[in-house]
Amino acid sequence: MGNASSTLTQYDIEEVQEHCNYLFSQQEIVALYERFCQLDRNAKGFISADEFLSIPEFSLNPLSQRLLKMVDGLNFKDFVAFLSAFSAKASLQHKIELIFKVYDIDGKGQVTFKDLLEVLRDLTGSFMSEEQREHVLVWVLEEAGYTRNSSILLDDFVKVLSSPGLKMEVEVPVD
Repeated sequence: MGNASSTLTQYDIEEVQEHCNYLFSQQEIVALYERFCQLDRNAKGFISADEFLSIPEFSLNPLSQRLLKMVDGLNFKDFVAFLSAFSAKASLQHKIELIFKVYDIDGKGQVTFKDLLEVLRDLTGSFMSEEQREHVLVWVLEEAGYTRNSSILLDDFVKVLSSPGLKMEVEVPVD
């Protein structure tokens, strides 16, 4: 598995399944490996930020630069682990933890007003002024019981986002 051009053994597949808490079937892991090898153009055994940006859905995502920080240099096992949050079988907790990492810009385990503002800036671009973004964000935080000086921890994030209906899934095409 270290070399992207090698083939997966049954042991490799089972090891990746275990690493991802069995959120993908063996067929899905093989399909993901084929995609990983396509993305790993230089057969280095990991995918660079530039290679990730070759995925149209990824490069068009307004949060792609944040996601790149999380995925740059992933080997196959970690690539599948990252994608596991998008599995239909992943728990809501698992999905929320990934979202939290996207918002936790500095990786300190808390989301601040500044972090939220930066993400909102990425999402809205020039469609909102900085003043509008701050106004909206202050209102949303107050509605959730927070202030602009609050730091939101993962547990708080889980409480806010645990509403039914959160959908964050991707299907792995299997031949």
